[in-house]
Amino acid sequence: MNLRNLNFSRQVLPVIAAIGLILAALFVFAGLPDRALGEAEEEPAPASGALANAPRVAGAGVVEPSSEIVDIGTAVSGLVTRLGVRPGNYVTRGQPLFTVDERSVRARISETASAIGEAQAAMAEAEAAIGEARAAESTTRQQLALYRSISDPAAVSRSEVVRAEGEAVSARERRQVAEARLEAARARLQSARAAQATARTELGRLTVRAPMSGEILAVNIRPGEFVSAGGPQGGSAEPYIRMGETRPLHVRIDIDEDEAVRLDLGAPAFVSPRGAAGSQVRAAFVRAEPLVVPKRSLTNSSAERVDVRVLQVLYALPSTDMFRVGQQVDAFIPARRGGGVAQGRAAAKPVQ
Repeated sequence: MNLRNLNFSRQVLPVIAAIGLILAALFVFAGLPDRALGEAEEEPAPASGALANAPRVAGAGVVEPSSEIVDIGTAVSGLVTRLGVRPGNYVTRGQPLFTVDERSVRARISETASAIGEAQAAMAEAEAAIGEARAAESTTRQQLALYRSISDPAAVSRSEVVRAEGEAVSARERRQVAEARLEAARARLQSARAAQATARTELGRLTVRAPMSGEILAVNIRPGEFVSAGGPQGGSAEPYIRMGETRPLHVRIDIDEDEAVRLDLGAPAFVSPRGAAGSQVRAAFVRAEPLVVPKRSLTNSSAERVDVRVLQVLYALPSTDMFRVGQQVDAFIPARRGGGVAQGRAAAKPVQ
C-alpha cells in the first residue's frame, strides 16, 4: 500500500470510528447489572399460628427498657475523675456512676472543720471565764452582804465596803463579757457547721449515682473529660450515660391511626426481630399511650405511608436473648371481631 495515496478522512477515520464503536459496545455490555433472580435477603414477617387466618393488625416498633431510656447528667460542672461503670453493667439504685473533681470541695470541708474546732475552743474558754466570773461575783456579794449586816459602823471601814462593792461590779462585768464571748463563739460554730453541711452536700452532688436499678446502655464520657451541669451542650451531643431497666424489656409498637380502631387492646402481640421473620415471641400487653403522635419508626418500605399519626402500644417481652434495646421489630396483634376487613394491613409491609 502506498502511504502517500492514503486518505485519512476516507480510509483511516472510518476505521478509528469502528474501533471506538466496538469498544463502547463492550464497555456498555460489561457494565450491565446482573439481573439473575435469587433468594430475597429479608422477607416480610408473616402472621403465624392462631393469627395466620384471623383478623389482625400489624405494626412496626422498637425495643426499649421497661423504664424507658434515662439520660444521666450532672448537677455540678467539672472534670471527671472516676468512672465506675461500663456498658452492659447492671447497677442498683444509688450506686456511683461517675465522680466530678472534688478537691476544692474537700478543701472547704477541711477549712470548715478547722473553724469548728476554733469556735469550740473559744466556747470552752468563754465558759471557763464565765465560771470564774460567777464564782468571784458570788464571793464578793457574800462579803458585801456580811459587811452590810454589821450594825456597828466602826467594825468595818467605809473603804472596805467600797472595795467590796467595786469587786462585785467588776466580777459582774467580767461575767457579762465572757457571756458575750460565748454567744459570739456559738454563732461562729453554727456558721462553720452550716458551711460544712453545705460543702458536704456539694460533695455528695459531685458523685453521680444511679437514680434506679437498671442496665448501663451507653457511656459517652471518660476520666479527664469536662462535664457541664445540666447535661451535654449542643443539639448533637450525646448524653453522658444512658441507662434503663431491661428486666423486662418492652417493645413500643406503632399502629397507624386508620388501623387503631380495629386493635384489640389487652390482647397479646406476636413479635419478631427485624430480619428474623421466623422467630416470633408472645408479648404481654402493658398499656396504650394516651397521645397519638406523628410516625417515627420507619421500615423503608416503598409502600409505607409517613404522613400518618400512630397509636403507640407497649408490650412486655419474655425473657430471651433475641432482643436488644433500640432493635426494630415487626408485630401482629389480634383485631376486634367484626371490626372490618378480616386481614389487617401491615404498618409498613403487606401481610402475607
